[in-house]
Amino acid sequence: MLFSNADEGWKEHMKQVQETFPDGTPIQDWFYQDSAPSLEELGRVYWLTDHHIEAGDALQTARIQALIDAIHQQGGGVLAVPEGTFRTGALFFRPHVHLYLAPGSMLLGSDDIADYPVLDTRIEGESCAYFSALINADRCDGFTVLGSGVIDGNGMKSWKAFWLRRTWNPQCTNKDEQRPRLLYVSNSKNVTVSGVRMQNSAFWTSHYYRCDHLRILDCSFYSPFEPVRSPSTDAIDLDVCCDVLVKGCDIHVNDDGIALKGGKGPWADQQEENGGNERILIEDCHYRFCHGCLTLGSESIHCKNVILRRCAVDYASNLLWLKFRPDTPQHFEHIAVEDMQGRVKNFLRVHRWTQFFDLKGRQEPPPSVAEHISLRRCEMECDVFCDAPEDLSDYSLTDFEVDDARVHCQQRGNAAWLQNNDCKKG
Repeated sequence: MLFSNADEGWKEHMKQVQETFPDGTPIQDWFYQDSAPSLEELGRVYWLTDHHIEAGDALQTARIQALIDAIHQQGGGVLAVPEGTFRTGALFFRPHVHLYLAPGSMLLGSDDIADYPVLDTRIEGESCAYFSALINADRCDGFTVLGSGVIDGNGMKSWKAFWLRRTWNPQCTNKDEQRPRLLYVSNSKNVTVSGVRMQNSAFWTSHYYRCDHLRILDCSFYSPFEPVRSPSTDAIDLDVCCDVLVKGCDIHVNDDGIALKGGKGPWADQQEENGGNERILIEDCHYRFCHGCLTLGSESIHCKNVILRRCAVDYASNLLWLKFRPDTPQHFEHIAVEDMQGRVKNFLRVHRWTQFFDLKGRQEPPPSVAEHISLRRCEMECDVFCDAPEDLSDYSLTDFEVDDARVHCQQRGNAAWLQNNDCKKG
């Protein structure tokens, strides 16, 4: 029996056949709950304009934050943004306070870094002091963002400054330019982000740290790669997260589409603030342009049971990108890429990521392991089938499988390693 992806009959059929993650773990019913709550279900609605917060050029940070705090004190509800453009700096959501963006609405971020306070946060695989995001939610179980409006990071000024700084100092880091992220959710359960458009972020577009049961549904992510490249504007960064559904999203960013993070450094696997990503399901998305459809690393220590499936790709630099840091212990296992269609530069890329390499006194590089990696039923046009270094002796790469793949490539690259190191090719 055939079903469309959006058909309720298809969902029931897939539950009955009991789908599993790559290691055989059942995909729980939660992953089929792919509809967002209604606005009415979230509680009392507080429209900005009903509380003397007006659209226009004036910065409204203090007034919007005061309304968020008042909603929290009154037991919770929804901060609702009506049609129009409302300028703001960093906002901090409280437990039981949600965000709704009506059609035609926009939260436009300030392009002055002084409007984003420095606090203890998580960035680039480290817990440290850094600038807050535009939208922040910490320890907000049930936090929900929905609607069809826009959150705009107003990043052009910082993009230009970043590339100018790189011209002056090619070794400057991503953090040196002092750029805010667009959305940062941390230490929260049962989070839903649905329908909104996130665009023009100064830095990472959306970042989730220590979240579980996270749903990102039917969102669009945009940042340009020309005429000014928007550096490091990853659409979705999952950082020590488990039980995540990303479904129906539209992605066009000038860096990774979806990247799995979790820590970096020679002893990253021994630090309590770090950890792995597990049980991640990404499906039915449209990649228009990005560097990696699914990227594991460069700040990642363990990723397990990840599925990327049924997505269309207009153009991406890499379909599956394994970024191995020689200064970080990394283990990628039970990763499946299935039923993908489109155009990429590299079908599979295995890459030594040595930017800002630092063993910090460790005598030998920690191990890099990837096992039980499968790419199945993919129909792709690509420049290179496998972009990997000739010498793979410092990796442990086992149980790779490419099965029933119709890949039309200009170059095979280092495809020979699939016949070695206990790897196989279908």
